[in-house]
Amino acid sequence: MARYTGSVCRQCRREGTKLFLKGDKCYTEKCPMTLRHTPPGMHGQGRKKQSEYGLQLREKQKVRRAYGILESQFRKYYDMATNMKGVTGENMLSLIERRLDNVAYRLNFGESRPMARQMVTHGHVLVNGKKVDIASYQVKVGDEITIREKSREIPFFKTLREEGAKRTIPQWLELDAENLKGRVVALPKREDIDLSIEEHNIVEFYSR
Repeated sequence: MARYTGSVCRQCRREGTKLFLKGDKCYTEKCPMTLRHTPPGMHGQGRKKQSEYGLQLREKQKVRRAYGILESQFRKYYDMATNMKGVTGENMLSLIERRLDNVAYRLNFGESRPMARQMVTHGHVLVNGKKVDIASYQVKVGDEITIREKSREIPFFKTLREEGAKRTIPQWLELDAENLKGRVVALPKREDIDLSIEEHNIVEFYSR
């Protein structure tokens, strides 16, 4: 599977906003977005105003990079959203939010989405007591997400048990940090997504 192996901080600079791909570093003064907020490349400071197509493309790329999704996967989420009742853009974001790697991140089982994805693919995460190592797995209301017994002594999880969650847990999830146990209590709503996203631009991009 294709995977970006360059500096993830360049992706934040390219999209002009923090995508929180480096965990705690994103909240410090060492964050490249704080030090150099212009797009990467020798022409970054001199780029002209974007066209309507360019704005739509950048919005799509921003969401893709924030959640770590390939183009083919992202297009599938859009196609699924168009066949659902309700607003297409909100449906698409709800589907993406319900990915297991994102849920693990939201539950503080990883400092960043890439780290949470690694926890999932390495088999540290259980869904309803069964190992699920597929990052794109769609959780449902009532699902219980836990850390397997053998993985609980990893220093990161020991710190989570002792100190609790570093980030706020969204309302559609519940977390028992002491027992490394989370539960999906509702479907994510538009207001639960903390990234600055103009999803109508993505819908317009794919509707061209």
